[in-house]
Amino acid sequence: MDQQPAIEIERLGGFAGFGGPGAHLRSRGTLPWSQLPAHERQQLEQLLASRAAPPATTVADGFRYRITTHHLGHPVTIEIAEEHVPATLRDCVQDELI
Repeated sequence: MDQQPAIEIERLGGFAGFGGPGAHLRSRGTLPWSQLPAHERQQLEQLLASRAAPPATTVADGFRYRITTHHLGHPVTIEIAEEHVPATLRDCVQDELI
């Protein structure tokens, strides 16, 4: 496992269109790898290693999350449905007006 200093996460979509073009709200957060519980760290490592988003349940106006970090020494960005995001990461996201 890589011991990276931070994981960046951004919430996209939903009814308000977070993070989309012309949006006036942005939802994002940063969390050190060390603050993820072991089971969530393992879950995230599996998602990063596969680099393929697991299938999402179809939810009207559902959120997607863009997660960026380093994995095996390389920068990696994935987008996944809210239901697949580790809770600790999801909870570190904060909304801001832009």
